Amino acid sequence: MSEIGPILVIILQLIFLEGILSIDNAAVIGALVSPLPNDKRVEWPKVLQPFGEWLQPLLGNQRNAALRVGLLGAYVGRGLMLFLTSFIIHNSWIKLLGAAYLIHLAFDNLEDKSGGGSEDDEQMRPIKVQSFWATVLTVETMDLIFSIDNVIAAVSLSNKIWVVMIGVAIGILTMRFAAGIFSYAVQKEPILQQAAYILVLNIGVELVLSQVWHIEIPDMIRFGISVVTILLTLLYAHSRFLQRFRFVLTWLAQGIGIVNEFVDWLLIPLRGLIGATIAIFRTPSEPEAA
Repeated sequence: MSEIGPILVIILQLIFLEGILSIDNAAVIGALVSPLPNDKRVEWPKVLQPFGEWLQPLLGNQRNAALRVGLLGAYVGRGLMLFLTSFIIHNSWIKLLGAAYLIHLAFDNLEDKSGGGSEDDEQMRPIKVQSFWATVLTVETMDLIFSIDNVIAAVSLSNKIWVVMIGVAIGILTMRFAAGIFSYAVQKEPILQQAAYILVLNIGVELVLSQVWHIEIPDMIRFGISVVTILLTLLYAHSRFLQRFRFVLTWLAQGIGIVNEFVDWLLIPLRGLIGATIAIFRTPSEPEAA
């Protein structure tokens, strides 16, 4: 019984920690699922349609379903991460790969998003809309990358795996609830979509700083950066004075576009090699009719 008090304190610390570290995750997931219609059912492959019909009452329509499927994936992913913590800690390249993915995702969605400064373009143009399953895949990938730091920080608080899992599990539930709120907030404030991808860029850069230059940013400062990022984007959306400096955003967005084009150019040989390899192993198709 004497251990119950300290264990409860650790669990509360883990929930608080998960909330602090997951503000970016909640914002990004909310932005990702917000374009999905909440009045359309999930489209399942033919083979899985009976299974989909059975799950429909539980999952709901597309936007809610993406959050709920993401919740299940988050539990599976965090559980896997907990058991691989030692491996992750001793292999910095995993974090660097995650950072590269986050920076690429942010650049892909932020290039040329500031528009040309016309009166008709008060807000940045919308983020690319993905299909339901593509959105779910992106949500799960993002959650796995974001969870690397969360899990390592959680394990540092306790060496009892079951205590860590309880704290992280409650934290994930809280984070997904926040993501649902954020997805509805995006409907009212579309600029929050761009804010979410700026947060993705922030996390990617923070991972690079910690792994390459060993610059560790305290959790509370990271939390503060995230909150300030969201507040500044909202302030920009409603301030005509700040919108006079749109040319700076245009310049940055064009620079991001140039970087993306350069990276795409570098990857052309790799993509060609992958395409040629797939073509070799692909089953020959029927000859085309004349």
